Amino acid sequence: MPATIFIVDDSATILMSMEAILTKAGFAVSKAASGEEAMSKLQGGLKPSLIITDIHMGAMNGIELIKKVRVMPGFQFIPILVVTTESQQSKRDEARAAKATGWLVKPVQPDDLVRVVKQILPNG
Repeated sequence: MPATIFIVDDSATILMSMEAILTKAGFAVSKAASGEEAMSKLQGGLKPSLIITDIHMGAMNGIELIKKVRVMPGFQFIPILVVTTESQQSKRDEARAAKATGWLVKPVQPDDLVRVVKQILPNG
């Protein structure tokens, strides 16, 4: 069974392009267009192998989402990758403090995305 990757981004274009790249690489993909939608899917039983989130989203940003996911039972060790246009060190530190696993700056090249995902996933 392929690993499920959960993509959270408020950009429909990013969701579609990342889904296409990851599906082509053999992963199952689930997606949410906001932090709130992501939380409701996770609380509803979605158990992804990896979560990829944007930082800049509407009401709940990516950092808040990471903090909420990290306190959910069974989610402490699920890798969370931040993919954002933000390259500031302070934002990276904030993401790291929230226990994000890794960081990619948009636009991400398809090969780089797949390589990083394979590096992070427990069974690569």
